[in-house]
Amino acid sequence: MSSTSGSDTSHAGSWGAAFLTTATTVFLAELGDKTQLAALLLSAQSGQPVVVFIGASLALISSSLVGVVLGRWLASVMPAHQLERLAGLVMVALGLWLGRQAVLHLSSLHPDLLHLPQIQP
Repeated sequence: MSSTSGSDTSHAGSWGAAFLTTATTVFLAELGDKTQLAALLLSAQSGQPVVVFIGASLALISSSLVGVVLGRWLASVMPAHQLERLAGLVMVALGLWLGRQAVLHLSSLHPDLLHLPQIQP
């Protein structure tokens, strides 16, 4: 076997692994997501599931394209470990912000929910 066929095999394996990992990750991340719920409601309201599917698919493709292009650019301007750290910090910040929004929303619905009893020394 020549050395070029070995590199072709490893390249094909890396493509397949990247494809499978991406497809699985995005599929699982989107299950029960706001996008899926919006598509469900729009399909039910419009009575045109094919049109809703096409519109939702184009929207997901477009938003994925933005992520891919931005990721490719960021990978060219910073090392992979910094990019991973930045992505982690952004995810933690978004989680904290969303958690804060949820607490504020719940406290506006139930003002007595967040009041803890006073502990006497």
